[in-house]
Amino acid sequence: MTDVLLVGAPNSGKSALFNRLTGLKHKVANYPGITIDVGKGCLSSNPQVTLWDFPGTYSLNPVSAEEQVAIASLRSALQDPQDALVAMVLDATRLEKGLTYCLQVARDAAIAGKSFVVFLNMMDLIESDELELDVSGLSAALGVPVYPVSARTGAGMAEAESAIQQAGIGVAPWADTPDALITGTAQQIGERFAPAGDLLVRRQARLDQWLLGTVSGGLAFITIMTLFFQAIFTWAAPLMDGVEALIIVIGSTVASVMPEGVVADFINDAIFGGLGAFLVFVPLVFILTLIIGALEDSGYLARAALICHRPLSVFGLSGKSFLPLLSGVACAIPAVYAARTLSSMQERLLTYVAIPLMPCSARLPVYALLIAILIPNETALGGLIGWQGLVMSGIYFFGITTALTVAALVGRMSNEDRTGQPFILELPAYRLPVARTIVRTALNRAGHFVQKAGSVIFAVTVLVWILGYFPNSGQDLSSSWLASIGRFIEPVFSPLGLDWRYGVAIIASFLAREVFVGTLGTIFGIETADEDPAPLADQIAASGLTVASGAALVVFFTIALQCVSTVALLAREAKSARFALALMAGYLVLAWLAAFGIYQLAGALLS
Repeated sequence: MTDVLLVGAPNSGKSALFNRLTGLKHKVANYPGITIDVGKGCLSSNPQVTLWDFPGTYSLNPVSAEEQVAIASLRSALQDPQDALVAMVLDATRLEKGLTYCLQVARDAAIAGKSFVVFLNMMDLIESDELELDVSGLSAALGVPVYPVSARTGAGMAEAESAIQQAGIGVAPWADTPDALITGTAQQIGERFAPAGDLLVRRQARLDQWLLGTVSGGLAFITIMTLFFQAIFTWAAPLMDGVEALIIVIGSTVASVMPEGVVADFINDAIFGGLGAFLVFVPLVFILTLIIGALEDSGYLARAALICHRPLSVFGLSGKSFLPLLSGVACAIPAVYAARTLSSMQERLLTYVAIPLMPCSARLPVYALLIAILIPNETALGGLIGWQGLVMSGIYFFGITTALTVAALVGRMSNEDRTGQPFILELPAYRLPVARTIVRTALNRAGHFVQKAGSVIFAVTVLVWILGYFPNSGQDLSSSWLASIGRFIEPVFSPLGLDWRYGVAIIASFLAREVFVGTLGTIFGIETADEDPAPLADQIAASGLTVASGAALVVFFTIALQCVSTVALLAREAKSARFALALMAGYLVLAWLAAFGIYQLAGALLS
């Protein structure tokens, strides 16, 4: 076995190259700080070669706790006799950014007797802008082999794989070079070999003038976010309708050929009614991750973090928290991991407080279901604005505002002085998103969403179906075991205008929020078993769910921390089970009180 250490500066495309070489699917994005752990994978063309993807740093002189850990891991790996090669990834469009780190690692690799090679990434951008870069001259100046590659397009991958598998490429000639000389040498090499031509720089400057302007930047951010939420509903609607129609057709076909009995009832009510109701909303998650992927790949998200720095500072956070919070819109789990990059423990804890309130993709099916029931599918402004999309934007705005407000209140309880902590962020180059890449990433994330939630939903729907079907073979849901359990907990939810069916679904959703839709699908599937199959939204609407109760349900789901995995991870990352449990209990109480308040207010306004 041969080990290869893949290192580089943040946002140099190192993890994207790692994915190309190994066939794995580690998260990548066009902003710094994505890789927070050391990744491991085997070379696709030779399983005997293991690649290690180290978190990006700017030098071997750490300035944060996270960089200290990453550099300590790298130094330890350099002493491992099994590691045969160190591969440095440089961003060809910003060559000078990674050269100091490159020479530092080359020196340490030479001292350890390790071979060293450079992969010059993002050469596709150099070529598309007709810039010039002397690769052979750079190789001579560095004293090591340099291979031009593009992780985005796959160009140069064959040469990269060949280089990785070559034993004894040779050590870099920097073993006796002190840091002071390395810094000056790196600057000279950068000035000499940086891409000739300033077209790329001028284009970036023009875009930043608009997107980072005091007024224009804020307006651009609001416009992009509004279009983001509108697009989720507009683009997902045809896909959702298609999935829903397909499930109904398959369910009706299966029901027509199967003999009546327990097995047929289970397939119709639990499989098509419960699991099928959840699958209808998977296109929403796909569209959500598709748009986020496009924004990531374009380089805009780092600018959004800069735009949001001042507003976030009002709540005791900074632009550094923007990316973990945005990750929370997809899923709280990677968001909590992303918060590791925050250097201040105070800001990290406040970000942990805010993340569970971010409107994650697991809440999206619940929101979409309730909006479809309560809000007419109509448009305004000549079809540019849909009322359902506008309400979805409002729900997300409410969730984000609640998250920031709670974080601010918790922050005021702390006496820690946060002055003297400047916000410094490297702005990545703008890039045109690669459709193949973002579609593949969105499909992977949607598939992971189904895989993660599907097994839990299936188990819960089976249990709910058994409790709802027996002891009277589904003839009367109101006298089932499930109804007995539901009526026991109904007093907790009746002040919110919700009967026992919704109470059961809420309790079940504490395993995972997505379970709510599947549980309701199973319950209403049993209740309407003798009727023609119909979409779950139509069944719930026919049952008489009021606007006030629906609004209360939305508020409850927006605030309640109903994710066991998130609670467990928060306990581990914050190193305090008490913190995680207190957060869960506090959000449950706050969710109930807020839902009760909105139910009373909506009832008074609509009466």
